Amino acid sequence: MAIGLIIIGDEILSGRRTDKHFPKVLELLSARGLQLSWVEYIGDEPPRITATLRRTLQSDDIVFCTGGIGATPDDHTRQCAAAALDVPLVLHPDAKIKIQERIFDMVGAGGSAPDLAAPDNLHRLKMGEFPEGASIIPNPYNKIPGFWIENRSGHGAHYFVPGFPVMAWPMFEWVLDSRYSHLLHQNTFAEKSVLVFGMMESTLTPLMEALEANYPQIKVFSLPHVGDGATRPHIDLGVKGEPGQVMVAYDAMLAGLQSLQAKYVPGD
Repeated sequence: MAIGLIIIGDEILSGRRTDKHFPKVLELLSARGLQLSWVEYIGDEPPRITATLRRTLQSDDIVFCTGGIGATPDDHTRQCAAAALDVPLVLHPDAKIKIQERIFDMVGAGGSAPDLAAPDNLHRLKMGEFPEGASIIPNPYNKIPGFWIENRSGHGAHYFVPGFPVMAWPMFEWVLDSRYSHLLHQNTFAEKSVLVFGMMESTLTPLMEALEANYPQIKVFSLPHVGDGATRPHIDLGVKGEPGQVMVAYDAMLAGLQSLQAKYVPGD
């Protein structure tokens, strides 16, 4: 299964907020021996959100989605997920319990019992309306749950959490540790690189092609840098993948650079 990330919200695309989810998800996955395969950013446009989810729900991927699951007019993710699955939104009974617990928590000790039938409290229950057949994701921050749904392919699933990092990140961790503990640390990964100076990528291309042909469990990367006040122009050249092949391929890469009389220093 590949792992994907969908980040939803106009505030990210407009620059009103800086996305923090992408680097955090990378960190959470890396700590568990997993890797992110793809990421998509979407604004608060229901047709686009629905079309994206309809496409990704056909995959076998594990997909994390963040943003737009509240109950204000600019929150569309719950409705779009239901539309993508051609199922109705229904109030999840466990979500109802958790939301009502939150309502009581907001009153605090010693306060009068809240009126659960009050319009504002009934509106809060909309945050527990999920696509029919969904299951909840616990929210340790304020109890308002997220939800997850299985993919139409029969493999993988989509996991929907709020856009607030303080809520989203513990919920992502819960998904990884409770739903995918069997996948953690199954695939080891290594990466080694050098900084190559004074050489064009076109000159290095035959070496890169030979490395990938000879070592099928690695990938070669080449990242040109124009340089700055601290570093002159260079190419960050390296190999990544299965640790055993990475070590052998790295030595072969160094031998190839030496044959080209390239000037290089170890990378990060």
